[in-house]
Amino acid sequence: MNGPWDVWSDCTPDCATHALPRVPATRIARRGAAFARSVRRALTDGERMADPVRLRAHAAALLDALGVRVEGAAALTAGNGPGTLVVVNHISWLDILALLAVEPVTLLAKREVGAWPVVGGLARRAGTHFIDRTSPRRLRHTVREVSELLGSGRSVAVFPQATTWCTADRGGFRRATFQAALDAGAPVRPVTLDYTQQGLPSTVAAFCGEDTFAASLRRVLAARALTVRVTAHPLLTAADGFPDRRELAERAERAVLGGRPQAGAGAGAVVRRAPARAALRSSLPVPESPVPGSPVPASGPVPDAPAPDAPVPDAPAHV
Repeated sequence: MNGPWDVWSDCTPDCATHALPRVPATRIARRGAAFARSVRRALTDGERMADPVRLRAHAAALLDALGVRVEGAAALTAGNGPGTLVVVNHISWLDILALLAVEPVTLLAKREVGAWPVVGGLARRAGTHFIDRTSPRRLRHTVREVSELLGSGRSVAVFPQATTWCTADRGGFRRATFQAALDAGAPVRPVTLDYTQQGLPSTVAAFCGEDTFAASLRRVLAARALTVRVTAHPLLTAADGFPDRRELAERAERAVLGGRPQAGAGAGAVVRRAPARAALRSSLPVPESPVPGSPVPASGPVPDAPAPDAPVPDAPAHV
């Protein structure tokens, strides 16, 4: 349960398919072993992993172990002044590694992620900022926390769709975290992630619906010539004259999702009331313990929610 409002995608594990024949079993085995070693090295690095240079190297090493290539942006943040709010479409757990391999930024994730085995340890050591997505009453506090991070000069990456989709042109943006950028006077960097195999559009990296980390990892390990392309769009700043978070979010959404018109929470989305309920490779020590598997649900900011005392509608798409 992510909170009183969950965003549900119509994408399922069946959406995730290979665009090319799978690699041989021997290569899958080598990749799996290399990925396990890279995870252990990152965990062994402890708190030092939050250092931007080391964090970027670990992310690049994990992708390299999986046989995933990164193409695209050389920089995501604006530089001096407040930090940059980096807003990204969400397809896969690989999205986080791709962002960190390009430029380490502070990630925004729900607090439950910190307790997960393997993934939680990596997230904590990477300096992830955890938020409580379970209560609408926390929304304004979350916005203030993100605004303070941005005001202190730290750039923050968020996934405004609040769930994953199988391609880069679907879904819609929640608007809450855009208020943090307005409050801090911070620029917004729209970023599009999409996956290809030898130039062919591919959904093999998609991590949607009731998918499990183990199943997704097996697909990625078997994927031939998988590439994640990171496209950084022009910055959106206060000079552009956005009157409120609604217009700012819509402008960023058009940039990230390809400019197609959006309706509500996005084509195919259903918003429902939730039921109650490489540089470090040779220098770091490698422990002998195996790396357990772990589910990796979609991360992202809290969805917009009504003010604490406002009446709750049946199924809002945005606030």
